Amino acid sequence: MHFFFPQFIHVIRLLAAYRNLVPFATVLALIASTGCGSSNWSASQSNKSAPSVTEVATAMATTSTYSVPKVLLFVGTGTSSGDVAAVKAILNGLNLPFATATSSQMNSLTEKQLLAHKLLIVPGGNSITIGRYLTHTATANIHNAVINGGLRYLGICAGGFFGGYSIYNGLNLTSGVWFNFYADHFKGINTAAVEVAGSNGKLDQYWQEGPQLSGWGTVVARYPDGAPAVVEGHSGNGWVILSGIHAEAPQSWRYGMTFTTPVSVDNAYAATLVKAALSGTALPHY
Repeated sequence: MHFFFPQFIHVIRLLAAYRNLVPFATVLALIASTGCGSSNWSASQSNKSAPSVTEVATAMATTSTYSVPKVLLFVGTGTSSGDVAAVKAILNGLNLPFATATSSQMNSLTEKQLLAHKLLIVPGGNSITIGRYLTHTATANIHNAVINGGLRYLGICAGGFFGGYSIYNGLNLTSGVWFNFYADHFKGINTAAVEVAGSNGKLDQYWQEGPQLSGWGTVVARYPDGAPAVVEGHSGNGWVILSGIHAEAPQSWRYGMTFTTPVSVDNAYAATLVKAALSGTALPHY
């Protein structure tokens, strides 16, 4: 329970800060939105279609030569449809075949079925909602597939929160480490062009209510205040990369913000994260 205590203190502070400004129900809604994005973010959809895990299972059972997609993209309740589309665009740009899984489909998958894939990607959205619509058996299967079976995991923003320890049915791929928001959140900033520094220099990246990733793994990139923005590391037999920023963000998300880094460069960084997560390759530390 000691992992819950800092989160509880954070809730109390939020209640104190907002009690004279907004109704109590609104405060609870603010607290519950641990993650990033909304369901109506806009991003251009690719014409390429991806099979669902249900279709993959059917093909595996009926066709001995079927090639299972290496990447499994979670598209369930709590994920942002816009970020799902943005991640799909990166995968399609890499010519990486992928399958998709809704919450109900993920709930029906066994650990063995998960391990038919090499990489699970959980995009942005709301990590509390993601955990709420998955069973404890489902999150245990994902956890065990990574820890014991060597499944690789890429968590983006809400997917980063979800990959860590959480009282909201998180995956705990981080040996009990939980993540708080990046500092801009506590300044009342919801979205921003944030300068992220790594071994490849500094890039302005799109950030929306994402975590700072202190306390686990090796730092790949840092926020302006030095807090980890991207981390990586082994989780048992698995390889995990967590990102607090949205390198996959399309141009349309940049409205009203000033970026010095072209969207193509940021998207190329997103592709680098995907490839490193899939291959289990360590990115340069920073």
